[in-house]
Amino acid sequence: MGDSAAEGAGVPAGSGRLAGGAVPRIAVAVVTMGNRPAEIDALLTSVARQGAPPARIVIVGNGCPLPEFAERLSLPGEVTTVETDENLGCPGGRNVALARLREFGDTDVVVELDDDGLLVGTDVLRRVGELFAADDRLGIVGFRIADENGETQQRHVPRVGASDPLRGGYVTGFLGGGHALRSAMLDEVGDWPAEFFFAHEETDLAWRAADAGWRILYAPELLLQHPKTSPARHAVYFRVNARNRVWLARRRLPLPLIPVHLGVWVLLTLARNRSLGGLRAWFGGFLEGVRRPAGERRPMRWRTVGRLTRLGRPPVI
Repeated sequence: MGDSAAEGAGVPAGSGRLAGGAVPRIAVAVVTMGNRPAEIDALLTSVARQGAPPARIVIVGNGCPLPEFAERLSLPGEVTTVETDENLGCPGGRNVALARLREFGDTDVVVELDDDGLLVGTDVLRRVGELFAADDRLGIVGFRIADENGETQQRHVPRVGASDPLRGGYVTGFLGGGHALRSAMLDEVGDWPAEFFFAHEETDLAWRAADAGWRILYAPELLLQHPKTSPARHAVYFRVNARNRVWLARRRLPLPLIPVHLGVWVLLTLARNRSLGGLRAWFGGFLEGVRRPAGERRPMRWRTVGRLTRLGRPPVI
């Protein structure tokens, strides 16, 4: 797919068709570790209040048992729960949900939501359907994430710099907490990188989608309320973050860009991190990423590098 003039304007473009002009069939997928019972109840209640409810809801207990949700919360559509024997990480748990949806074979778009998020509006899923119906090369839609005070953290804005979180448009990445994926896109480029466990799995998927010619849209009108958090709250954050950064570069970047990308992030880490323990864990993870197999190597094309750069985020930052 060639670059569209609409990419700089933030306006979806395309034939406006999906399966012969039909409204896309939407499913919602939620992965939980079972440690946020009140939050997931509130999230699912907000899904049930949607004016255009999903046809299916899949809830994955990531290494944990699940209670009965459907009758207690009056959930719409078909509700399926899946329990895994162990915690597969965020991308691994999402892949379980995607696999179950493929078994049903009746989903065009999958909306994936963090279990501690909340859909504030009642027209979110309707708007998701409109966006995908209007652009047949739209592969991913990213939601805006804001806390209970309406503040969006800078790390949740998919652009470089102090960008306005209310400005939508085509971008190079998306937020893991709330997003929608076209099933046809996943069938073409593959699912989440389960071996990442968490950290940078969204970038891996976004780069594969962009390289295959799919568009990624940031739609700030799609609001997911989410508590303000720091990724460093996870004990293994620094190690896994660095390891996955190296794996991401080794898997997806042309060879000349790998040392540039990693060099930039080494400098940024040294400048930002004041914790000696954090730096030690980060560089330990960096070496782990160098030494351990990174999985498939499918580097993006140079024209994709140019496209990502024109969209405001070259794949070295």
